[in-house]
Amino acid sequence: MSGDTPRRFLVEHLSDFRYAEPAQGSLMMLRLHPRADGGQWVASFALEIEPAAAPIAFQDPFGNVCHLFNVHRSHEHTTVKSRAEVETAPAPDLPDRMEGDAWDALAELAGPLPHWEFLAPSQFARSSPALEAFVEDKGLRRGGAPLSSLLEMGHTLHGAFRYEPGSTAVDSPIEHILETGSGVCQDYTHVMIAVARSWGIPSRYVSGYLHREGAPGEQTPEGASHAWAEFLLPDLGWFGIDPTNDTIADHRHVRIAVGRDYADAAPTRGAVFGGGESRLDVVVTVTESGEPQPAIAPRGERPFLSDATPTPVAPQAGADQ
Repeated sequence: MSGDTPRRFLVEHLSDFRYAEPAQGSLMMLRLHPRADGGQWVASFALEIEPAAAPIAFQDPFGNVCHLFNVHRSHEHTTVKSRAEVETAPAPDLPDRMEGDAWDALAELAGPLPHWEFLAPSQFARSSPALEAFVEDKGLRRGGAPLSSLLEMGHTLHGAFRYEPGSTAVDSPIEHILETGSGVCQDYTHVMIAVARSWGIPSRYVSGYLHREGAPGEQTPEGASHAWAEFLLPDLGWFGIDPTNDTIADHRHVRIAVGRDYADAAPTRGAVFGGGESRLDVVVTVTESGEPQPAIAPRGERPFLSDATPTPVAPQAGADQ
């Protein structure tokens, strides 16, 4: 199938939390519903939770569709299964000319206020002495235009770091990959975002999935979620670059959530009351789908929660992984 035509993928995501002791209760927020923007269309979405719970759907400040649920009884595990059928668009055509007054056009587009949250440092994408030393060592500088500078930086990061699953954790600071040279997709992405923001480019973190097709540079393993970055550019809007795989975001990239960094776009986040030590096992499958496929087999006879177009309600209190 041509890379110039939309593609449809079936994504199944299983998160299985196991507790050493029975937990007395739990509260969890999910960001597993694909985004319906940026050339992406959601054909269907289904969600199953065990122990049985009734999730509430809402939109967060970044426009991500989230689900919040709690369990008010003793349980030894929490299993969340999602199934989404998504149609993705091919990568946008790059402009023939990327020089000229592009930096001035970007400054006018971004401004100091409209996109301040994607220009300011955030928890995992911030400057530090280690980042400044890395930028100097690799010669990362603003070039003739924002797009060409970003593409060159993505290529540089791909070659500068070793992709090593398990070398960092979801809460590892940016210094870890800068000092060891090893990390996973979220680390590559945080570094790229931090540098791009220092250049005045609005930059945001994207969590999602990659359909592996054997393209050059692919490092993201099968069975894992993925992360890359998007940058606001003149004439292109939000444009995705995947430094882990040395590519622009294209039809292979299924977008789930965006935010300032991983903390805003994590697939699952919550708290457990009791339970002792816990373990999380994640299995992700992304397959090309011409027709709707059977849902993940639910336990017992409980049906999936079908929620392709949830009604936003007020939020309540409270990647390679």
